[in-house]
Amino acid sequence: MGASELTFGMWHKSTFSGANSSCVEVAHSSTVVGIRDSKTPTTGTLTVPRTTWAAFLAAMR
Repeated sequence: MGASELTFGMWHKSTFSGANSSCVEVAHSSTVVGIRDSKTPTTGTLTVPRTTWAAFLAAMR
């Protein structure tokens, strides 16, 4: 799956980031989550299934 599936989604970063541009951004589609570097958003997007992202977040909490 490619980043093109995320063109309709909005990219978000943590509210703790403030105005900092060196952050991780995420966007959601119906099936995948895209992850990218906010300072170089055109260099590539990592996509993972939504279930994998949910498991990652649960493990981080």
